[in-house]
Amino acid sequence: MNYRHAYHAGNIGDVLKHAVLARLIEYFQRKDKAFRILDTHAGIGQYDLTSEETLKTGEWQQGIGKILAADIPAPVAGLLAPWLEVVRALNPDGGLRTYPGSPALARKLMRKQDRLTLTELHPADFKTLSTLFAGDHQVKTIHLDGWLALGSFLPPKEKRGLVLIDPAFEVTDEFSRMTDAVITGWKKWSAGTYALWYPMKDAWSIRRMHADFKEAGLRDVLSLELNSGKSGPDTRMLGSGMTLINPPYTLADEMRKVLPWFCDVLHQGPGASWDVTQLIGE
Repeated sequence: MNYRHAYHAGNIGDVLKHAVLARLIEYFQRKDKAFRILDTHAGIGQYDLTSEETLKTGEWQQGIGKILAADIPAPVAGLLAPWLEVVRALNPDGGLRTYPGSPALARKLMRKQDRLTLTELHPADFKTLSTLFAGDHQVKTIHLDGWLALGSFLPPKEKRGLVLIDPAFEVTDEFSRMTDAVITGWKKWSAGTYALWYPMKDAWSIRRMHADFKEAGLRDVLSLELNSGKSGPDTRMLGSGMTLINPPYTLADEMRKVLPWFCDVLHQGPGASWDVTQLIGE
C-alpha cells in the first residue's frame, strides 16, 4: 500500500486520526502546564486539495467532504469542534481547498507554552514541511526516519505530551517497525500518550502488534476502528484503526458518540462498522 499523505489528504483515515488528535490536545490543555507533541511521520503538514496528487484520488470527497456537508448532531458537534474549526478557518471563503495535516492541525490548536516536534524522511516532503514552519519557535522540524525519533526524543523535557505515529505503509514490515519502535519508546517514557494510526487491510498484523504490546507489559491500551466498508489486502482502503496507549480517560466514551455518526455519514457499502475496545487495562 502507498500511503504517502499527499494522495490521501482528508480521506476517511484522516477523519478518524484528526478527530482523535484534536480530542487528545483538548484534554492536555485542561492543565496549564506545557506539553509536547511528537509527530513521527509528518508529511508536508498542510494540503492543497486542488493539487495534482489529491485530484488523482479525490479521496477527501468521501471523508472530510461528507463530514462538512452533513448535519452534525449537537453532542457530536461539540466533540468535533476543535478539529472542524481549524478546517473552516483555513477555508474562509467557504468550500474546501486546503486541508490541515496533523502538523498544521496540532499547531493551530497549541497554546503559546506548547511545543511540536516533526520528523519526516522524504526529502521533498521535508523541504515543504520545514518551509511551512520556518521561523516558528514552537515547532522543530527534523529530517529523520520517524522510527528513530522514538528512541531519540523521548522523554520530552516537558514530561507531558503525546506521540502521533502515522507511517506511509509502503513497506511490508511496517507493523513490525511500528511495534518495535513503540515498545522502545514506551520503555523510555511509559507515562506518555501514544496514538498509532494504520489502515484496516491486514488484520493478522494488527492482532500480532496488539499481542506483542501485551507481552511487552504495556498497560492501558485502547483500540478504535472506523470502516466505511469491508477492505482487505487486495482492496482499496475503506477503513482505518488507531491504537492508543495511555489515552485520556474521557476518550473511549467520546468515541462511542462520534464513531457511530461517522459510520453513518461515511459508509460506502456492506461492512461499514465502528468499534471501541479496551485491549489492555490500566
